[in-house]
Amino acid sequence: MVQQSLSSLLKEIRIKKIHGNTDISVNGITYDSRRVEPGHIYTALPGFHTDGHKFIDEAIQKGATAIVHEKEIKNHTHNVAYIKVDQIRAVLSTLSSAFYNHPSRNLAVIGVTGTDGKSTTVWFIHQLLKALGEKSGFLSTVHIKTDNIIMKNPLRQSTPEAPEMHSLLYNMMQAGKNFAVIEATSHGLSDKTKRLADVEFDIAVATNVTHEHLEFHGSFEQYRSDKANLFRMLDKNSKEKSLHTIPFSRCGIVNDDDPGSGFFKTVTKKNIYTYSLKNKNADLYAHSFTPYSRGTQFSISCNNNIYRTFLNIPGLIYIEDLMAASLAICKLLNVHISDIISFIPELKGVTGRMNPVQEGQDFNVIVDYAHTPSSFEKILPMIRELTKGNLIAVFGSAGERDIKKRPVQGKIASQYADFIILTDEDPRLEDPHKILEDIAAGCFSVEKGKNLFLESDRRKAIMLAYSLAGDKNDTVLLLGKGHESSIIYADGPVPWNEIEIAKNILKKMGFSRNK
Repeated sequence: MVQQSLSSLLKEIRIKKIHGNTDISVNGITYDSRRVEPGHIYTALPGFHTDGHKFIDEAIQKGATAIVHEKEIKNHTHNVAYIKVDQIRAVLSTLSSAFYNHPSRNLAVIGVTGTDGKSTTVWFIHQLLKALGEKSGFLSTVHIKTDNIIMKNPLRQSTPEAPEMHSLLYNMMQAGKNFAVIEATSHGLSDKTKRLADVEFDIAVATNVTHEHLEFHGSFEQYRSDKANLFRMLDKNSKEKSLHTIPFSRCGIVNDDDPGSGFFKTVTKKNIYTYSLKNKNADLYAHSFTPYSRGTQFSISCNNNIYRTFLNIPGLIYIEDLMAASLAICKLLNVHISDIISFIPELKGVTGRMNPVQEGQDFNVIVDYAHTPSSFEKILPMIRELTKGNLIAVFGSAGERDIKKRPVQGKIASQYADFIILTDEDPRLEDPHKILEDIAAGCFSVEKGKNLFLESDRRKAIMLAYSLAGDKNDTVLLLGKGHESSIIYADGPVPWNEIEIAKNILKKMGFSRNK
């Protein structure tokens, strides 16, 4: 258990007023009154749905000995320290880092942001570090590893709040890791949340920036700028780190094929390196692709040298993620792509990304997490090219999220799919049918009841897709849920495992691996 002196922690922040004794020890920090334990600091965040100030009494009843707050408090409980501050989310970030002894200062931290490809890039970086004999922990939407065990991420937040973030980094440090690979979402990087404000990043990677999360950021420009905070943070700390006596300089990695890559180059003084599938002058350039159903053979050019390799995951989108990961490793460890190339064929994909499902059925079934227009533009053409028969796409769009992307999803899908079945993803408090109608509004060259179907029940939608598939040339593509473990409705989450449910439906339809 971590213990700290409250008075020492408070030296790290700007305080407006103190009431009570701060010469005490604290053994935890939280913003959730339900998680308070005796000896904790409770930070009363004014949340997006409720106000943490309402739960101060509950936190004290559970044993909180210090309360950090923004609003005035009239009645004070004896033996509880009250610390009034401004910008409480920034304070929470700073206190969290200090409480866990600033763990990111003792790790080489790689942050990966982007609309698509974050989890896969994080996973590739971790695998390559391991292959090179390095010890790393990582955090992604899908998995977490702080010690020697990879566990499923139990959080619906890809980037958790500051106390959890620094706790994870602290656990990595305690487990002897030298590297931390972090999925840095736009929400986590936003000045609204400050979740990552006190993480000292050394390598910043941006995969791409396309239409997503405008309901939170307000505009595409703000969304892009929030992601760029990862690159701005490279300049925040002047002290460089070194590992194994190998010095490295903080730098950024960008996808030269993405229209937004130029923006990232303008927000930091650090060097920016590029990867590309189109530009021969990029630092890493992938070309000469030979696609197969199980993966892609291709070449990588670097400094006038060409290397041939194979990635065991089909699709150029994953080659982009591989390039981002490889370039990050090269700059972090001062190695050359030739030191990495032999490990590429051994890389494994992320759960819920291009996962084939086979239970003896005649047709192909693939589960993928794609849920944005940009990921649709990469996944659907690839599957279309590999599918000789009918392509049957099953997908939806999240409720209480960016509504403008819905008809765009429909438009892209109708360009490539022979049949489209629209279904629930995470409706939340929105009318599920209204979401499906929004997507359908963008569909063209398809007709409702003929090759366009609206079925909100996702299980029934998958069954319908299977019934439309005829033979080995047909492909059923299940998009949007991937690795996720629930579907969120108005009355809460319902357990969901897309891969297992896809398998079970096939079994109930009479298919069997043993036949």
